[in-house]
Amino acid sequence: MKLKYIIENDKTSINQILQSKLNISSRLLFKLIKNNKIFLNGKTVDTRQTANKGDYLIIDFEYEEDNSNIIPTKMNLEIIYEDDWLLIVNKPAGIAIHPSILHYSDSLCNGIRFYFDSINLKKKIRPVNRLDLNTSGLVIFAKCEYIQESLISQMKNSTFKKEYLAICNGIFENYSGTINLPIARKENSIIERCISENGQSSITHYEVLKEFDNYSLVKCSLETGRTHQIRVHMSAINHPLIGDTLYGSISDFIHRQALHCYRLCFIHPISKKLMNFCSDLPLDFKNLV
Repeated sequence: MKLKYIIENDKTSINQILQSKLNISSRLLFKLIKNNKIFLNGKTVDTRQTANKGDYLIIDFEYEEDNSNIIPTKMNLEIIYEDDWLLIVNKPAGIAIHPSILHYSDSLCNGIRFYFDSINLKKKIRPVNRLDLNTSGLVIFAKCEYIQESLISQMKNSTFKKEYLAICNGIFENYSGTINLPIARKENSIIERCISENGQSSITHYEVLKEFDNYSLVKCSLETGRTHQIRVHMSAINHPLIGDTLYGSISDFIHRQALHCYRLCFIHPISKKLMNFCSDLPLDFKNLV
């Protein structure tokens, strides 16, 4: 897990390369310097120095991290993709991503910790994207802090694409559109969100893929990533997700909100290649569509 960079110009500041060319945050840079993990032509270097064309930097991310805050729990993980830098799994509905009081040892992070132990990877557990407890679909785990920072940066500048499939109540008047309504935490609630002029900017693009007697299969693309964004937005236009008891009502067809993160698209921080991943529909979706 080492990143190599060839210097392109003479008398180039190493700090400038690390921060401007490789986009390493000040926080991570401090950690790398403190642990002597930056090398110029094979030797530990003072990053205040300059380098010349043809020199090469190596940034070593293979140092061990304490991940004892998460209990390892054996799980049957559906791994979609893995390399030295990241891991993508297909999360079933009913599993929380992060440990909590209610899910102290049975969250997805617990399963990833067990898997990391099995491959002797002593790293913190870093989920990049978040899904609600009862939302299924693709989740990325970064194997080091640099990958996590890089992918979060892509999310902020919209390079990172997330697409969901939702089954919504009713038939849409328009087969495609954009919902641009700000979302805020609902007063006196730690869970529920609502549309509010004081909320954060929230943008969802949608496209109706298929219609049924009284519900629709809809593709949703997120321009922002607010908590419960699709659920709140669809409810706001009177097409709440079926099975969504928080923003809609219970359903005879599915026992959770009908939402699945089926596609992720991003630039790999190391190879710079476009990565595009899709997952199959879960069984409770397939039974409906």
